[in-house]
Amino acid sequence: MTLLYTEVEEELRASVRDLLADRCGPDAVLKRIESDAPYDMDLWKTLAHQIGVAGLLVPEEYGGAGATAREVAVVLEELGRAVAPVPFLTSAVLATKALLEAGAEDLLRELASGDVTAALVVPLSASPYRPLPETVTAGEDGTLSGQVRAVAGADAADVLLVPVGPALYKVAAEHARVEVVPSLDLTRPIATVTFAGAPGEVLGDVDVRTVLSFGAGLLASEQLGVAEWCLDTTLAYIKERHQFARPIGSFQAIKHRMADLWLDVVRARAAARNAADLLAAPSAPASDLIAPSGAGGGAGADAELASAVAAAWCSEVALHTAEESVQLHGGIGMTWEHPVHMYLKRAKASQIALGAPGAHHDAVAELADLPGPA
Repeated sequence: MTLLYTEVEEELRASVRDLLADRCGPDAVLKRIESDAPYDMDLWKTLAHQIGVAGLLVPEEYGGAGATAREVAVVLEELGRAVAPVPFLTSAVLATKALLEAGAEDLLRELASGDVTAALVVPLSASPYRPLPETVTAGEDGTLSGQVRAVAGADAADVLLVPVGPALYKVAAEHARVEVVPSLDLTRPIATVTFAGAPGEVLGDVDVRTVLSFGAGLLASEQLGVAEWCLDTTLAYIKERHQFARPIGSFQAIKHRMADLWLDVVRARAAARNAADLLAAPSAPASDLIAPSGAGGGAGADAELASAVAAAWCSEVALHTAEESVQLHGGIGMTWEHPVHMYLKRAKASQIALGAPGAHHDAVAELADLPGPA
């Protein structure tokens, strides 16, 4: 195991960063979220076709890159640094992981090509540690009825993947009603998805908790990217901003705050990289991933523990770093024109995505078999 980035990962980072710098600068993102179409699907197609990010997790025999969670984590870091409004997390991570679990080869090929985008129809706040609410039912004829709220990526999806019990159903987006609802993070819209006798096709069985845990562990890398941008941008600002004929970064109080933030981000990088590395290992049986206290679970339990640690720590670091960035930017940090508010909103929305920090802390205690309060 190594937490260092490989040469291949650094090359992938450079490709993604260069494209985002050219096509997804802060002004472009602000303009995009002020429009009626927050997702930049042209950018997504370019990322998918030219760099191949849509098929990173898809095996080569299905037309994908055959990469691992480590490469996915690198892409998420860069997308977090740009708060890029693209459905990578929802389609190339969550939906793709669900399809891999279900063994849906044909749809995996379509997603890997970048021509089809999918969304897993679960609330963005769904926790890996508790069952999903059963709000969608399947009829004997395979039709689906019900409603799921706060689904991320649904408005940009061609295909909706709907878990009903242990089964994963495929529904064409045109057969569902997708209504975008107000959300804090304008760069990642959420929607209410309603099915009324929608024709569905069973793709296979899936353990949704495994998928959500996998997603939470990788979301930590996106949160790391958010924190890194806030730290770097704030550092550049306090070097240039003068007060009393001195850069404000020369004041002792500011130095201490920045040093604390740097330490937090370094720890977040270690946690996120550890989770990505363990998630990149060969998959353990789904039943091993959420192990009861003291039950072990081998490599699967190690990955689950690493995901919970990363999700708990990185979500809080991203939010704290974004809050400090707003404060240290002073008056300009409070304006709509400065992009830091987008990072604060992404950090806050991500903090409660795929399990709140408290749920991940509880999972860490259980998986590590730590004694509870007397």
